[in-house]
Amino acid sequence: MSAPTRTTGTLDLTVVVPAYNEEERLGPTLAAITGHLRENEARWGTWEVVVVDDGSTDGTRDLVTGLADPRVQLVTSPRNRGKGHALRLGVAASRGARVLVTDADLAAPIEELAVLDEALTEGHAAAIGSRSVPGATIEHHQHRVREFLGRAGNFLIRRVAVPGIRDTQCGFKLFDGDRARTAFAASRLNGWGIDVEVLQHFRRADWPVAEIPVRWAHQSGSKVRPLDYVRVLAELAALKARALRPADVLAVTLFLLMAVALYAGRWLDPAHRYLPDSLQDQNQWEWFFAVTADSVSHFANPLFTDLQGFPDGVNLMANTVMLGLSVPFTPVTLIAGPAVSLALVMTLGLAVTAAAWYWLIVKRVVRQRGAAFAGAALATFAPPMVSHANAHPNFVILFMMPLIIDRALRLCEGERVTRNGVILGLMAAYQIFLGEEPLLLAAMGMVLFALAHAALHPDVAKAAWRPLLRGLLIGGAVCLPIVAFPLTWQFFGPQSYKSVLHGDNAGNSPLALLSFAERSLVAGDSDRANALSLNPTEQNAFYGWPLVLLAFAIVVRMWERTAVKALAFTAVAAAFLSLGPEFRIPLTDTVLPGPWALLAKKPLFESVIEGRVAMICAPALGMLLALAIERLAATRHLPTQYVGTLAVLLAVLPIVPAPLKSAERAEVPAFIADGTWKSYVRKGESLVPVPLPDPGNAEALHWQTAAGLGFKLPGGYFNGPYGAERVGIYGASPRFTSNMLRDVRYTGVAPTIGPNWQAQAKRDFAYWKAGALVLAPQGNDGLLRETLEKLTGERGRWTGGVWVWDLHDGSRPVAR
Repeated sequence: MSAPTRTTGTLDLTVVVPAYNEEERLGPTLAAITGHLRENEARWGTWEVVVVDDGSTDGTRDLVTGLADPRVQLVTSPRNRGKGHALRLGVAASRGARVLVTDADLAAPIEELAVLDEALTEGHAAAIGSRSVPGATIEHHQHRVREFLGRAGNFLIRRVAVPGIRDTQCGFKLFDGDRARTAFAASRLNGWGIDVEVLQHFRRADWPVAEIPVRWAHQSGSKVRPLDYVRVLAELAALKARALRPADVLAVTLFLLMAVALYAGRWLDPAHRYLPDSLQDQNQWEWFFAVTADSVSHFANPLFTDLQGFPDGVNLMANTVMLGLSVPFTPVTLIAGPAVSLALVMTLGLAVTAAAWYWLIVKRVVRQRGAAFAGAALATFAPPMVSHANAHPNFVILFMMPLIIDRALRLCEGERVTRNGVILGLMAAYQIFLGEEPLLLAAMGMVLFALAHAALHPDVAKAAWRPLLRGLLIGGAVCLPIVAFPLTWQFFGPQSYKSVLHGDNAGNSPLALLSFAERSLVAGDSDRANALSLNPTEQNAFYGWPLVLLAFAIVVRMWERTAVKALAFTAVAAAFLSLGPEFRIPLTDTVLPGPWALLAKKPLFESVIEGRVAMICAPALGMLLALAIERLAATRHLPTQYVGTLAVLLAVLPIVPAPLKSAERAEVPAFIADGTWKSYVRKGESLVPVPLPDPGNAEALHWQTAAGLGFKLPGGYFNGPYGAERVGIYGASPRFTSNMLRDVRYTGVAPTIGPNWQAQAKRDFAYWKAGALVLAPQGNDGLLRETLEKLTGERGRWTGGVWVWDLHDGSRPVAR
C-alpha cells in the first residue's frame, strides 16, 4: 500500500458534513459545530467546516451560503449520487491536518470530538465513534427493526471486510488528514458502504484505527431507507470482489476446470451417463439424494426410510447420506433429478475443496500463489482422491477440513478462544452431516501433526494447550446439542448397527504407496492397481515412487524447518497406519504386526477402512510441495531452479489424473418408466426385482428413482444390521429365497424346487409384502425364469421389457 499523499495542511481541523435535503436539520447542526469550535479555539486551533450538498432539491444550499461565514465552505454536486460520493468530494476539498466526518443529524454530539482526538494524539491514524463497544451510551434508540438490521449488517461487515471493528456505520469519525485524503481518493463506492471501504484501506495500509465509545442519540428524519441495507450488501459484495487477487481468481477457475475435466464424460449427458468404476455406488448416491429430497418435500423424517430394505427400512443417518448437501440441494434434485444433482455436487465440491486447501496453504504455509496452487491441486486431485471421485462424494467434498484446521490453529494461538470455539463447534457439526469418517481421519492427521510439533517445540505446546482445550470444550458444548439426536438415531435408532464388516485386513500393501493408480494419465496400470486395492473406488494410496522420492528430497533439503518435520512425520505415520493390523514385507513371506492393530477394535475406528488413512498423506504432501516450490521461486541460482523444477514435473506428471471413465447408462425398463408397475403394486406392498438388489447389483435403485420413489424395494444397497449382535453388513439381511435367487444368477445352477422351497418362497414373499416379481433381461435369466415358475407354480407375463409375476391371488400368485 502506498504512503499517504502529503499536502500542505493550512488548517488544524476540517469538519466534513454530507447533506442531501437537510434544510430542516442542518441549521442546528452547523450552529452546534461552529459554536463548539469557536468556544474552544485554544484546543482546536484553525478550522473549517465543509458542507457537501449532494444534489439537494430543497433549500440546503441557500442555508449554507446564508451563514456568510468564510470558515463554512459549500461544495456542491449537480445531482444526488450518494453519501460516498459526497464524502469523497468533501474530504478532497479539506485542508485540515485532521478531518472529522460527521452526519448532518449530529447523532453523536460534537463534544465527543475530544475523545476521538485523544486517540489520534496517542498515535492512531483514525478514531471512529462506536455505539457497540463498552462505554458507549445510546440516549435514544432507533426502531427495533432498524437496530436489528444495523447489527446484522455490522456482523456481515466484520466477517467480510474489517474484522474486529464492531460499528463501522456510526457517522462520527476523525482521521489524520493526509491519510483521509489518500483513502477517500482511492475509494470507488458512492453509497453508504464507503465507511467500510475507507476503513478497509486503513487496515491494508497498516494505519492503526481506534474504535472509541461515544454518546449517541437517534435523530428523526434519517435518510437511511430499508432498500439502503440491500445496497450496502451489494457494495460489500463489490468490495469483496475487488479485493480478490487475480492470481486467486485464476486458481479457483483452474480448480473448477480441473474438476469439470475429471467428470467430463459424465457431463456429456449427466442423466444418462454412468461411471463404471463407481461399481454400484452411483446408483446408491443418486438414491440418497432422491430419498432426501422426497423426505424434505413431504416433511418426512430424513433419518429413516423403508423405500429400501422393505419392510425393515434403512437408517439413513448411519448411511452417510450427506444431509449437509443433499438437503440444501433438494430443489435441484426435484427439478433436474438426482443424477444431475449428484454430478453438480461432486464437481463443485471437488473445486471448492481445492479452493479451501489453497486458502489454507496461502494463509498458513506459503505466500507464493503458484506454490499454493500446486500444493492444493495435489491435496485435492491426488490419486486416492481421484479414486474416490468415482463413487464417494463424502471423501472428495472436504472443503470444511481446511477451515476446521485453521480454526484449531487459531485456538492454539489463543485468538478469541470463545468465539473460535463456538465456530469450530458449528463447523464440526456441519461436517458430521457431510461425513463422519473423513472428520475422524482429519482429526487423526491433526493429532499426528500436533504431536510432532509439540515434540519439536514443547514451549509452544505448553502455551497452546490451555486455549486449545478450552476452545475444544466450548466447541463440544456447541456441537453436541446439534448432533445429539441424529447421532443417537444413528447408533441406537431403527436399523442401527455396531460396526461394518469389511474384511480382516483392508490395509494398503507397502507396494500400493509406491505404485501408480489406475486413473493416472501417464503411468496408470489398472491390473497392478486393482491387484493392490479392494476395488477401483478404494485405491487409497498410489502416490507413485517419483513423488515419494521427491518428498524425501524436500524433507532432507528443508529439514531445518519445523513445519517440514511435522508434515513429514504426519505423512509417514499415516502411511504406516494405513498398512492395517498386519502387513507383509514385499517380495518376502514375512508378515509383521501393524500399528492399526491398536485401534482396529476401538469404537469408531472399528468401522474405518484402514487403507483410507493414507489419504491423510495427500494434504501433507501438498504442503511439502508448496514449501519446495516457494523456495525454488525465491532462489536466484538458475541451475537450482532448473533442476528443482524438472524434479517436480517428473514427480507430479505420472500421477496427473485422466478423466474418469463413463459409459452409456442402462435404460430403465418400460415397465418401470411408463408406470405399468402401478397396476401390479398396491399401497403398502413392494416390487421385488429378481434377484433382489444388493451391493453387487443395485440397478433397481435407479428404477426406483426413475419412478419417483413410487414403490418400495426389499433388499438394497445400504449398511444395516445382521443377526442378534447387529453387526453391520452391506445390504439387507439375507433370506433363503433371496440367497437362492442370487446364487442362480451368478452360478448358473438352480436347486431342485420342491414343496419346501415353494413354502419358503411363500413366507419370504409375505415378509416382503410382495405385490409382483420382476425379472429383467440379464445373465442366466432363462434359468431364473424357470426357477420362478417352479416357485410360484405360474408362468410369468412378458410386459414392458420384463417378465412379471403378479402375486395377488390369495394363497398363491397368478399370472395375468
